[in-house]
Amino acid sequence: MIEDPPLLTIKRRFERPAADIISAFSGVPVSQVVDAMGGRGALHHAIKPLSPAAATLVGVAVTCQCGPSDNLALFGALDVAVSGDVIIAATDSFAGAAVTGDLVLGMARNKGVAGFVTDGLVRDVIGIEAVGLPVYCAGVIANSPARNGPGTVGFPVVLGGVTTSPGDILIGDRDGVAVVPRLEARTVLARLAAIKAAEQDLDAKVRQGLEMPEFATVVLKSDRTRFVD
Repeated sequence: MIEDPPLLTIKRRFERPAADIISAFSGVPVSQVVDAMGGRGALHHAIKPLSPAAATLVGVAVTCQCGPSDNLALFGALDVAVSGDVIIAATDSFAGAAVTGDLVLGMARNKGVAGFVTDGLVRDVIGIEAVGLPVYCAGVIANSPARNGPGTVGFPVVLGGVTTSPGDILIGDRDGVAVVPRLEARTVLARLAAIKAAEQDLDAKVRQGLEMPEFATVVLKSDRTRFVD
């Protein structure tokens, strides 16, 4: 006889990045973070900030796999989370019910959670806006979930086309959410200075009237471009 799985499987201990690494990502645009990771690392475009007024996010990922129409694992993640963490809830992109609403997110805020990210839906928009927690989701629906499990907390999840592990760093703004793997965080930070400088240089040239970047001009004038008139 096959035994029923536990309602929740929770891995409580995982390594978090040093506080100085996390704070170094504060205020960095998601686009620059992605550029520092070779142009990848952002969650699917469907996962957007619920409110543009609360669309700034930096924190350590606490992962949970809720599955469709269930949020029992979310309470397990809430138990594990510490101040500054971001709860990221995978729902298999289920669109028939919300994974959470304002009351649970209010509890998360009370614990010092820095934000919430899901590939599913949420509800109670007015209440969530009053809570003030940055929330990234795929949409809104009034239907409510069950709390039956099974679910997991503290294991890697695939969400928005990106694998996120507990301890990874999440950075969010109005462009979306980027996932920086914990073990790559220092490397990404080291690349950011050059990327920021290059972007500032090009921005200044655009403001001065630049119409075409040099690299494109070189290609257009080379034998690698063929014009057909």
